[in-house]
Amino acid sequence: MTHWTSLNYVVVDVEGNGQQPPDLVELAAVPIVGGTMGEPKGWLVKPDLPITHFARRIHGITNQQVADAPVFAYLEADLLKALDAPALIAHNAHVDVGVLQRKLGDWECPEVFDTLKLARRLLPGRKSFKLGSLVEEFELAHGLEGEDQPHRAKYDAIVTARLFVHLAGGRSLEELRDQQTGGGRDDEQALF
Repeated sequence: MTHWTSLNYVVVDVEGNGQQPPDLVELAAVPIVGGTMGEPKGWLVKPDLPITHFARRIHGITNQQVADAPVFAYLEADLLKALDAPALIAHNAHVDVGVLQRKLGDWECPEVFDTLKLARRLLPGRKSFKLGSLVEEFELAHGLEGEDQPHRAKYDAIVTARLFVHLAGGRSLEELRDQQTGGGRDDEQALF
């Protein structure tokens, strides 16, 4: 058996503009190397279409905040560098991966670990598997008070990284991979 720390990961979170399909307005990435979280990186992105009122209510990012942000093309090289890892982690990962695949075109998505799927399988019986509920239950926001807020990419990427480390615990990489498969509903409504 291979310990999960033998693989390097990048934890990502994207915030969208509320349009369908969602366009990127903020992205954050947190590396996990040797089981240790690295320095988070975050970017605001000027979307092609304006941020909707609904999306603003969720993440608090306004059209004024992204008005002077770079368009995606200027950030693409930095984003690809940040995403360069053998495995990607996200909560409700199909949403984040979908946005990244649309924006990055020929980007080859690495192996994906979804903390929503992992939590449902490793922590059965909870009323909610939403990121905020798990963060509260396991006190994963410690030290983030006043710095960031829920539903902002950097905050969500950091707490998702902490959740993954918590879920991985002493498990093997093979066990985590096995927990990625199985029946049941694995997605929750994305809030963009």
